[in-house]
Amino acid sequence: MGLFDKFKNIFKKEEKEEINLYDKGLEKTRKNVLSAIINLNKNHSKIDEEYFDELEEIFIMADIGVNTVMKIIDRLKDRVRKENITDTKMLQEIIVDEMFVIYVNNDIIVNKINYSKEGPTVILFVGVNGAGKTTTIGKIAYKLQNEGKKVLLVAGDTFRAGATEQLNEWAKRNNTDIVYKENADPVSVMYDGALKAKEEGYDVLLIDTAGRLQNKVNLMKELEKINRVIGKLIPGAPHETLLVVDATTGQNGISQAKSFQEITNITGIVLTKLDGTAKGGIVLAIKESTGIPVKFVGLGEKKEDLRVFDIEKYIYGLFKDMEDINETE
Repeated sequence: MGLFDKFKNIFKKEEKEEINLYDKGLEKTRKNVLSAIINLNKNHSKIDEEYFDELEEIFIMADIGVNTVMKIIDRLKDRVRKENITDTKMLQEIIVDEMFVIYVNNDIIVNKINYSKEGPTVILFVGVNGAGKTTTIGKIAYKLQNEGKKVLLVAGDTFRAGATEQLNEWAKRNNTDIVYKENADPVSVMYDGALKAKEEGYDVLLIDTAGRLQNKVNLMKELEKINRVIGKLIPGAPHETLLVVDATTGQNGISQAKSFQEITNITGIVLTKLDGTAKGGIVLAIKESTGIPVKFVGLGEKKEDLRVFDIEKYIYGLFKDMEDINETE
């Protein structure tokens, strides 16, 4: 039994809601990839170099990333040779296996929040303007509150016009407490938020930051100051620094991840708008390129549609219509 079949059997026993969300959220990517593979299999009766060249192009067009694609293709060629595979249907199962292996890369995949054992857990959100940081914070606040956590928001992006108002709107919508100051130094706002969280027994502190990347030196100094100031109040803080990346930006999102990785310790990635792109392969590319795990994915516009990332559900969402390929051949 292949890995894909195992996924199917596992998911039959689970709640259908989340599977359906991955199914719907990855529909554009799935149609893009699978229709291309259908045509590829129609045009090739055997697995040869030309077949692999075209398969390589399909993966690159899905934004899996050149380096990641080369690794996948090399592994597929190796297995085809060692296992004497000639059937394209069998190769499809192996593609699923190898994508899973490439993402996991012998690591222990950590997709959950690193909660502090004592005092409030501090989560810092970074990312360029337009990536969806503020919306992500609002959605995660909603999720955590539903799990029974006492959550405090901090409007630390005092640079972008409208950022504080936007986070305030999310606070009202979720009935979440918030700390903000108009035209104030961002670090002072964050200090006030950390102090309030500590003194008033909040479980989680979610901090918005300015989305500037033009001047890495200044941003690095600011983030170092934030980490130092908050760390003095709350030991070990920030416990998470999550980078928010817009999945529709494709390879540019990977460049952002690498740039932020040079500036500060990124512990996880939030990929927003995954449902809005036909190039959902960025999930594999960003993990392979940076080594940073994807912790949350946006699979729709509703606040319930930001989900903890699950590699098995992701791969299932990409290939769930694989049987249809076999039926059309």
